[in-house]
Amino acid sequence: MHSEAEAHLSKRCAIMKRLILAHGPCDLKAEAKRSPYEALVSAVAHQQLHANAAEAILKRFKALFPGTRFPTPAQVLELDEAALRSCGFSLSKLTSIRDIAAKAASGHIPTRAAAMKLSDEELIERLVEVRGVGRWTVQMLLIFTLGRGDVFPSDDYGVRNGWRVTKKLAEMPKPKKLQAHADKKWKPHRTLAAWYLWRAADASK
Repeated sequence: MHSEAEAHLSKRCAIMKRLILAHGPCDLKAEAKRSPYEALVSAVAHQQLHANAAEAILKRFKALFPGTRFPTPAQVLELDEAALRSCGFSLSKLTSIRDIAAKAASGHIPTRAAAMKLSDEELIERLVEVRGVGRWTVQMLLIFTLGRGDVFPSDDYGVRNGWRVTKKLAEMPKPKKLQAHADKKWKPHRTLAAWYLWRAADASK
């Protein structure tokens, strides 16, 4: 699936060639059925929580809406605030989720089909206006929900740590410097480069 991109990176960058040989073919797959609205609700639920705790909260949240795979924005907006709090959401997360629902209902958060027609930067510019959503969160949506192939989250701890480990650096690389390197060496496959840096960081644990 990613063989052409892997070949391109291997040819352009000796470091990526080494990582690709060490970690094998990329198995990154986007969540084909997930909407940007659903992805943002999930992202907010996971903020500052262990994955298992966040998933338990999301399970209780979805259980409030029997018969649906995931509640619509309108259903969330109609729900009593106390019911949302009972799932385990903090007040700030609850406020964010209601804002996500409102902006999805208004069309500010596009449907999946509409999002596919927008560029990465257009989506980032639009979605960072949502409460509780920053550039990194939108980049994760671009990679894991929309399957964009040239996204490089240079602020991501795992990406930076992967580069530190690979280059045997004494300190974490600065995001701006790492971004400049990615722009020069890894375009138009920066998502794949990020994925291999995540693998390098994981392997070093």
